[in-house]
Amino acid sequence: MAIFILTTVQKIHAQNFKGRVTDETNTPLSEVAIFWNSKMISKTDVDGIFTLAEKYQFPLKITLQHPGYYSKEVVLSKNSTIFQLSVLENTQTLEEVIISSTYQKQSKVIIPTSRTTAIKLDQYSPVDLVAAINETPGVYIQSGALNTNRIVIRGVGSRTLYGTNKIRAYFNGIPITNGAGSTAIDAFNSEDITDIEVVKGPKATQYGTNLGGTLLLNSKQASAGETYLKSSNTLGSYGLMKNSISVATAANNSTFNLNYDHMEFDGYRDNSRYERSTVLLNSSYSFDEKNVIGLLFNYTDYNAQIPSSISKTAFEEDPTQAAFTWGTAQGYEDNKQVLAGLHYTHLFSKNFSNTTAIFYNYLDHYEPRPFNILDEFTNGYGMRTLFAKDFIFLDNKANLSFGGEFYSDQFNWKTKENLYEDTNGSGSLEGTLLSNNIENRNNLNVFATITLPITEKLKAQLGVNINKTNYDFIDVFTTGVNNRDAKRNFDPIFAPNLNVLYQLNSNANAYVNVSRGFNYPSIEETLTPEGIINPELGPEIGFNYEVGSEFYAFNRALHLQFSAYLLDIDNLLVAERVGDDQYIGRNAGKTEHKGLELSMSYVHTFTNGLMVSPYINAEITQHRFIDFVDRTASYSGNDLTGVPKEKVNGGLRLGLKNLSLNTNALHIGAMPLNDANTLYSDAYTIFNTKLSYKSTITDSLSVEINAGVNNFTDETYASSILINAVGFGGAEPRYYYPGLPRNWFGGVKIEYAL
Repeated sequence: MAIFILTTVQKIHAQNFKGRVTDETNTPLSEVAIFWNSKMISKTDVDGIFTLAEKYQFPLKITLQHPGYYSKEVVLSKNSTIFQLSVLENTQTLEEVIISSTYQKQSKVIIPTSRTTAIKLDQYSPVDLVAAINETPGVYIQSGALNTNRIVIRGVGSRTLYGTNKIRAYFNGIPITNGAGSTAIDAFNSEDITDIEVVKGPKATQYGTNLGGTLLLNSKQASAGETYLKSSNTLGSYGLMKNSISVATAANNSTFNLNYDHMEFDGYRDNSRYERSTVLLNSSYSFDEKNVIGLLFNYTDYNAQIPSSISKTAFEEDPTQAAFTWGTAQGYEDNKQVLAGLHYTHLFSKNFSNTTAIFYNYLDHYEPRPFNILDEFTNGYGMRTLFAKDFIFLDNKANLSFGGEFYSDQFNWKTKENLYEDTNGSGSLEGTLLSNNIENRNNLNVFATITLPITEKLKAQLGVNINKTNYDFIDVFTTGVNNRDAKRNFDPIFAPNLNVLYQLNSNANAYVNVSRGFNYPSIEETLTPEGIINPELGPEIGFNYEVGSEFYAFNRALHLQFSAYLLDIDNLLVAERVGDDQYIGRNAGKTEHKGLELSMSYVHTFTNGLMVSPYINAEITQHRFIDFVDRTASYSGNDLTGVPKEKVNGGLRLGLKNLSLNTNALHIGAMPLNDANTLYSDAYTIFNTKLSYKSTITDSLSVEINAGVNNFTDETYASSILINAVGFGGAEPRYYYPGLPRNWFGGVKIEYAL
C-alpha cells in the first residue's frame, strides 16, 4: 500500500490551498493529477506539491490519478486529510510495512499479484464480472451462463465439469469456498466490489495453498468524511434490467454501507431466464485507536433457468436452443444464500495486532434436472484468527504473521424422480424419493509467514500451511447391508512456500517463488456410483516454480510485468462419466503446466485533460499430460483438456473532460475438447466497448450516462465447453455453451453526496 498524505499547509494569495502527496517513505510523488468533476484542476510538482485555487471550497470531492497507483475518489475536508490508495499491481518498496495493524483483506504476498479494481469493473457492463477478471493473464473464466462459471488459473480447474473448484476465495476476508472446495462468485453483485486480488498458484500461505490459487474479493465503502446515496439503472438486450441502490457513510469512528441490487435477464437461449436480488451490509465501529469491530451480511436470492450444453450440430444450426431434455423439463436452479461474519481487531501495540472473525453461511439449493430433482441445503460456520507482528531485522522492518482457520459445514441433499415427461409440457414434477444423504465436512488450516529484509534490496518471505481435512458421509435413505455410510480422514498436508524479491531500483524488481500446493477430492469423487468408498483416492499434490520481473518507466507511466512458471501436479484427479449424473473419481497420473505471462500498460494525461491508456495482457502456455492412462487408453503427452494455448486481452481507454471511452478485445485460442485431443473448439475473438459521460449538476449531485456494445462484430463462439462429453443412447455429445451474440446495454447512475 502507499499513503497519500494531503495536508492543507497554508493559505496563499488569500484563499489558495496547497497540498502535498508522498508515499509511505515520505518521498514526494510528482505528476499526480487532481481531478474535480472529471476535469484536471491541478497536478503535483517535483516536490509533490499541488495547489487549488480559491474558488474551491471544503468539503471537496477530488480524484487522485497517477500511473503507478490506483485512482480513487476522496473527500478533502478540514477534518479529513489522510487517505490510503493501493499501488498499481502490488508495486512495493522495501521499506513498506508488510502487514498493517488492520483487518486483513489482502494476501500480503511480497511478489506481484494481480488486481481487478472497481475502475476496471466499471469499464464493462455491470453484469459482466467475468469479462473484467478475464483481463488477468493466467486466468480464464468460462461462462456457460450468468450462474455457470468455471474459473481456470494456469490450467488448474479445467477438468472441473461444472462450477469452480481447486481455488480458494474470500469476501472481505471471510471464506466463500464451501467444505467441498467449490466457489461461486456469481452470487455477488459486481457493483458492490471495490477490488479483486488474484494470487496465481499456491503462494498465499495464510489463505490456503490450493493449486489454482486464491481470489480475494472486497466490497466498496465510503472514504473518510464521505456520505453518499447512489443509484444505478441499466437496460440492455434480451430483457436485461438491473437496478442498484447504495447508501454509505464514514465518520471518525464508524462506517456504514448498505447496498441493494435487483437484476432480470430473459436470456439469449431458450430456457435461460435469470433473476437475482442481493442485499449487502458492511459496517464497522472503532471503540478507540486499539479496538475495531465489524459486521458483514450478504444475502442473495436468485432463480436461473438452465439451457445446458448442446451438440456441435445444434450449435451450428441454432445456438439459441436449449438442450432438448433440459428444455422439456424446464430445468432451473433456485438459490437462497446467506453469508454473515463478525470480525474484531485489537492492537496490542503499534506493531502487534490480532484480527479474529467468526462467520456463517447458508445455501438453500433446489434444482430440477431431466434425470432427477436435487434438493439440498448447507449450513456452514467457522472462525479465522490472524496475528501480525512487525519487528526490526538487520535495521529494517520485518514481519511475522500466524494464525488458523477452521471451517465446517453440513451438506444435506436429496434426489427425487423428475416426472416431467408426464406433465404435457408443464415442466418438472417431483416423484419418488431416490436418495437422502448428509455430508459433514471439516477443514483446518494452520499457517505462519515471516518476511525478512536480507539486505537493503533483497527481501525473503517464508510461509508454511498445514491442512487437515475429513469427510463424513451418512446415507439416510438406505439401511441394512446396502447402507453407504462412509468416512474419509485425510492425512495432514504440509505446504511450504518461499518468495524472494530483489529491488533492482525504485522502478524495477525481480522475483522468484517456490511453493507446494494441493487439492482434495470431494466426497462424491471418493464414492463410486454404488456408494463404495475408494480409500486409495488421494489429493492432488503439486510444486510451483515461478520467476518474474516488474518495472516502470517514463515517470511510471509505463508498467510492464513478466512471469514464467512451471507447475507439476501428481495424482491428477479425473472424473470419469458413467451416467447422466454419475462419475467415478480416480487419481489418473501427472500433468505439467508451464507458461509465459505478460502485462503491459501505458497512461498519459495531456495538459488539456485528455487521458490515453493502451494496455495488453497475454499468455502463452503448454499444459499437458505427462503420465495419464485411462483404462486401456494412454493420453500421455497430450494437451490438457479445456485449456487454450494462448489468450490475449488488450484495449484502449480514452478520457477527456466528462467523457470516457473504453474498448477491449479478447482472443481465446483453440482448446482440446477431449483427452484424446481428437476434437478442438474453434479459436475466437470478441470486441467490447463502452462510452460514459459524467456531469456534476451541483456540488452534491452528479449524473453519469453510459452505453456499450458487447461482441460488436457478432462473433459466433462457445463461451464455455464441457470436456469429454458423452452422448447416451446414440445422441451426439453436447460440448458447447453458446456465447452471447452482439448485444447492447445502457444506463444512468446518480450520486448525491452530503
